[in-house]
Amino acid sequence: MPKMKTHRGTAKRVKVTGTGKFKRHHAYCSHKLGSKTAKRKRHLRQGAIGTSADVKSLRKLIPYA
Repeated sequence: MPKMKTHRGTAKRVKVTGTGKFKRHHAYCSHKLGSKTAKRKRHLRQGAIGTSADVKSLRKLIPYA
């Protein structure tokens, strides 16, 4: 059986923590920032943990993480 390939697009966007959770970035923080409040932009800069609904599909995309 050949080795499974890692989905490189997902691997560049999602990192796996030491406990096996998936860390990701927030959306809506790249342009049109003038209309967003400072508090909203500050919170969007922080990383986020992927939801449990996405874990099954992420494990297939990043099999060796």
